[in-house]
Amino acid sequence: MAQELKKATKPTWYDPLKAASLADQPVLKVYNSLTKEKASLSHPNGKTVKWYNCGPTVYDAAHLGHARNYMSQDIVRRILVDYFGYDVHFVMNITDIDDKIIIRARHNHLLDQLRATSTVLSESLLTQANEAWRAYFASKLKGFTHPKSDSPADIDAAWSEMLNKEKSDEKWWSEAKAADEKFTMHIASLRKAKEGINRAVAAISSNQASQTDSSALIDAASDVLAPYLDAKVSTFLTDPSISRRLAAHWESAFYSDMSKLRILGPDTITRVTEYVPEIVQFVEQIVRNGYAYATEDGSVYFDTRAFDGGKARHFYAKLQPGKKGNKEALEEGEGALSTGASKRFPADFALWKASKPGEPAWPSPWGMGRPGWHIECSVMASEIFGDNMDIHSGGIDLCFPHHDNEIAQSEAYHDCRQWVNYFLHTGHLHIEGLKMSKSLKNFITVQDALEMYSARQLRLAFLGQLWSSPMDFKQSTMLEVKARESSINNFFNVVKALVLESRSNNVASDQQHHYNAPEKELAAFLTETQNAFRASLCDSFNTPDALDRLLELISRTNVYLQRGRANINVSVVERVAGWVNNMLRMFGLGEGPVTRSTIGWGEVEVEGVTRDTILMPYLKTLSAFRDGVRQLAIQQASAKELLALCDKLRDEDLAPLGVALDDQEDGKALVKLVNPEILLRARDEKAAAADAKAAKKAAAVEAERAKKAARLEKGKISPIEMFKPPNVEDGLYGSWDDKGIPVTDIDGKDISKAKSKKLAKEWEIQDKLHREWKEWLEAEKGE
Repeated sequence: MAQELKKATKPTWYDPLKAASLADQPVLKVYNSLTKEKASLSHPNGKTVKWYNCGPTVYDAAHLGHARNYMSQDIVRRILVDYFGYDVHFVMNITDIDDKIIIRARHNHLLDQLRATSTVLSESLLTQANEAWRAYFASKLKGFTHPKSDSPADIDAAWSEMLNKEKSDEKWWSEAKAADEKFTMHIASLRKAKEGINRAVAAISSNQASQTDSSALIDAASDVLAPYLDAKVSTFLTDPSISRRLAAHWESAFYSDMSKLRILGPDTITRVTEYVPEIVQFVEQIVRNGYAYATEDGSVYFDTRAFDGGKARHFYAKLQPGKKGNKEALEEGEGALSTGASKRFPADFALWKASKPGEPAWPSPWGMGRPGWHIECSVMASEIFGDNMDIHSGGIDLCFPHHDNEIAQSEAYHDCRQWVNYFLHTGHLHIEGLKMSKSLKNFITVQDALEMYSARQLRLAFLGQLWSSPMDFKQSTMLEVKARESSINNFFNVVKALVLESRSNNVASDQQHHYNAPEKELAAFLTETQNAFRASLCDSFNTPDALDRLLELISRTNVYLQRGRANINVSVVERVAGWVNNMLRMFGLGEGPVTRSTIGWGEVEVEGVTRDTILMPYLKTLSAFRDGVRQLAIQQASAKELLALCDKLRDEDLAPLGVALDDQEDGKALVKLVNPEILLRARDEKAAAADAKAAKKAAAVEAERAKKAARLEKGKISPIEMFKPPNVEDGLYGSWDDKGIPVTDIDGKDISKAKSKKLAKEWEIQDKLHREWKEWLEAEKGE
């Protein structure tokens, strides 16, 4: 009976999920390059996500395009892990063997050898430089000028003719640049080399040539010498360490750049040279499955016609089917050292390349060779993830042929129809509307970018663009980014100051709770923002909209703070700032350790700092201020002088210490701890603006003075002399009165009354100007 009574009195519980409308809840969707639309992120393995990312080909410095690509993927990865709670296994490859690496490594090696053997500037070295210059011209620009022959004289004449066209035929020059995007770069290389050659000729002629001159010539002519030397002796460069040294150097530089950009490192790194045996086995299986064929020269090609369609119903070029026959894209994908002469069909691509003399080589069933570019990612990803992965990412430029070829050869190997579930491609980056290119002189390395902007500013810029959309990197964009950063900085600094002040004041609990309509409105807007922020990130990681939500919340909170420190609830403001802080750090914008009380970007901790080191600069500043106040008090200084000393403390002395004082209406300054660099920069900008304003004012005063001087210069002539030669035409008047006003003309006739009246009026104006001019002259002498 008691059990029945207990059961009968048990309250009814309502499941909130059943009561709520689940249709209104945002679901994470991702733009999938495979389908060209947004799709829900399905995760059959719970919350585990297998993600493979195409890493760099390490043969040169990372540039701003790399920064945009890897930082955008870093942001998406952080959102998945730190916001949505996914367990991501992030794998990235390093392409450390490739046509570009081989060529660049050989060029660098040959130039280093030439420097080592050229102990003095010689006629032989000069001859080599001249031959290299003409060979470069013939291979790169001969089609633009059509010299009469390949003789040195005709090549030189064609070069002179081309340079003349730069000055005389603007249309021809523009058309040449449009015909070949590297035209300007080739011209620059030839100019630089020619200038070096001319300097070398002068040094030899003066009998003062030295090893310094030889090194200078090699440096100046390196762009033309490298391919010239390579064509002659590259077949003898069989040591694989030549390529490996170059790749290792730039791989290390890449990691350094990514670290400076605060990009998380991969969970697993794979390098092509470490997976060559697996690549050979992978290619063998594709051949056995009937989707590849070996050629007589020892290369292996993927058979696109056998794969596309057929009984297995495979589909080639899933990502960009319209580019199947794009010859330019296909050739670029095969690499500069590939001929493809023995493949059966133009769209077929190399899985294994027979190594030519001067190229690294590994053993295989088809002979000594090396991996094709596309096969590497298929093999390494398959070794880690098996026959399927959740996400594959890379720049949009890799869509075709690289990623389409990856898909085809992987599905051919695994005998599956969907090797990748979601392809994420980051958009192109342009500079001020133009493609980034060395020939356009708008090529920006990561190091260059970090000299102009901080890693945080670059990340804010990329957050302001959809990861999958093209981005135009403009100066105006970065000015806006700096304004946003400043707004966020100011918000955090004010809130931190208020929180510290509130805690130090130890407010009694019996005071008013300050949770009225304004506080409720702000708290409600925080909840509204949190929901909208989540919806933005669910919409294929829409960071521009999510960032705008954060900035709007900051703006609303700033309006609330304008009520004054006596009329605000610090705990509500702290809650807002804490959430904003967490979201910004989630995006990768934070620094230093996170604590429960962390508000703001955070600071990087420095170990080994003593109490004296921290306190002494502040104590010295306080002591110096006290000394100044005492001196002014002893001198019975004015209130104005005391206020000037206070302003100096605020604007000059405390800024290097990272302390900002904000004067408040209640007479008590709000103390803020701010990054000293920010305060000093703000101080310098304020001073520069004041100097510019003063200079502008001084220029205006000087202009007005000059204008006045020009007007008064007219008064230099005495009114008595103004109607007499040489101030008027000779022979115009015959006589004048005692003021100098004409009475008769040259023939003795009286001046008419009307003209006399006009002349008298002009005389009065000049008399006034003349007196003003004399007064101004006396004043100038006095100054």
